[in-house]
Amino acid sequence: MTSRSDAVVLIGPMGAGKTSIGKKAARALGVPFFDTDAAVVRDHGPIEQLFVERGEAHFRAAERAAVIEGLATGGVISLGGGAVLNPETRADLAGHRVVLLTVSPRVVAGRVRDSNRPLLQGGDDAIERWTAIFEERRPVYEELADVTFDTSTGPLQDVVDALVAWVRGTADPMAATGDEHKEHTA
Repeated sequence: MTSRSDAVVLIGPMGAGKTSIGKKAARALGVPFFDTDAAVVRDHGPIEQLFVERGEAHFRAAERAAVIEGLATGGVISLGGGAVLNPETRADLAGHRVVLLTVSPRVVAGRVRDSNRPLLQGGDDAIERWTAIFEERRPVYEELADVTFDTSTGPLQDVVDALVAWVRGTADPMAATGDEHKEHTA
């Protein structure tokens, strides 16, 4: 098991690639991967169904439990986009390396097309809703992040490689300190 300070926590909006990048980064680092959304599904069933049958508050409680489990597991942890809205989760992240993955609305449109994501359902434009949610959460993401990687261009493997280099301390020293918030574009 990895200690608290060894965990790398991926945060960011829906469709930024947290799960895909997280799995590959964990493999490259030789550590476990934990996805809070997958843990919620494992323990409670499909997220869409949870929203419909039990409501967002119940989902957020289940998500909080998954965050606690993931942080205890260590390794690379992918948080659902709204997990950082919980003040306890934000406090828990202080002892970890936090990576913000961003993506442009233009690129995310293809990634979330035909998605069952509850917060994107409804009559109006899903990308407008995605953009509004991202802009609302952006200050929290940026406050928590030690480093930011944009996933809008290039192969996701480039982001994985940059993230792994940052974790290992072989990337730009300003980004690796955690004292400077530096954006990387892959």
